[in-house]
Amino acid sequence: MTKEYLPVLLLTGYLGSGKTTLLNYILNNRQGIRFAVIVNDIGEVNIDERLIQKGGVVGQDGDLVALSNGCICCTLSTDLIKQLSQLAQSGKFDYIVIEASGICEPAPIARSIDAIDAMAGDNPGYRIPRLDSIITVVDALRMADEFGCGSALKRDNLGEEDLERLVIEQIEFCNTIIVNKISEVTALQAAELRETIHALNPGAKIIDADYCRVDLGKLINTGNYSFEKTATQAAWVQGIEGEAEHQPHQSHNHDHDHHHDHDHHHHEGEGEALEYGISAMVYMRREPFNFEKFEKMLSTEWPKNIIRSKGVLYFSQNRDMSLLFETAGHQMKVTEAGLWYATAPAEELEQLRRLDPSINRDWEEPWGDRMDKIVIIGRNLDREAITAMLDGCLER
Repeated sequence: MTKEYLPVLLLTGYLGSGKTTLLNYILNNRQGIRFAVIVNDIGEVNIDERLIQKGGVVGQDGDLVALSNGCICCTLSTDLIKQLSQLAQSGKFDYIVIEASGICEPAPIARSIDAIDAMAGDNPGYRIPRLDSIITVVDALRMADEFGCGSALKRDNLGEEDLERLVIEQIEFCNTIIVNKISEVTALQAAELRETIHALNPGAKIIDADYCRVDLGKLINTGNYSFEKTATQAAWVQGIEGEAEHQPHQSHNHDHDHHHDHDHHHHEGEGEALEYGISAMVYMRREPFNFEKFEKMLSTEWPKNIIRSKGVLYFSQNRDMSLLFETAGHQMKVTEAGLWYATAPAEELEQLRRLDPSINRDWEEPWGDRMDKIVIIGRNLDREAITAMLDGCLER
């Protein structure tokens, strides 16, 4: 039996970026589509009362759903899945919009929504909510300040480092990025901002807007989402997976949507990438880092023009443990990621290599699968200097 799906749009973006403005715009221009809306806190979202009162959009009987136990990403296994399923089975709606909290990471939300299909099985007549698209809204002026002038951003007791990480992760895990309040930045800032965003997520569509006024056809019923594609299109993932180093001017999918929804085509070529200097590099070595040298380098030498870096590495002090290293703006973090395959007993390792041929791709004696592989994205990167800096931290 063919499954019936109810499309779901997930809106993400930091506080003040314009998510609620976009939500109100969608509801006000719904073109006969019956929307259900899930938000974290009705009081905070402040959806236009005139829209709430309109029939078929948000009614008196719970069509506007507020999760009472905190933000969506904190109640994934209970409230969100339950509410989505109930809305789908009601048969009253054509589309669901979720406005996530500004401090939510989109990947766990997407993963939980995807799980509904598997849990539903083949129940006849069961309507299944399914992600249609993930849209991230960013504030052009604040982004230009953050990545252009380096000014600190703080709000709601979140430190600068937390904000940088959240904004970057929201940009990296989505299908469409709306650069809102675009008229508040200069043409030069706007172009540089697009290149920065594109360098972080080359697979996302970038749309410029004011007041989040975007053609509805570019937002809903797009069919743009698949977890595999969305989870692997960030530049750091492509670099870790060994694809060619990304150049920001290649395959840039870009629209401009202003008050009157004008589309402008982005011209391909090297000029813009060279002019704004946003690029990526992949650092790859087999030897371990020395922990003390690496720690000192991060605190004294790490270039301020690096916007994002992420990858795997290991230290000579514990050669068996793989580590996930990442930076987002000023934030730096190293966390354990499990033992290298090379530490497994011989028989177990042989079986693992048969079952997962990708292990062989990364295998090199005498290191096995041990490696340092870091994707670095930034402005006017001095590749030779960065390589020499990291090489100086190796245990040789």
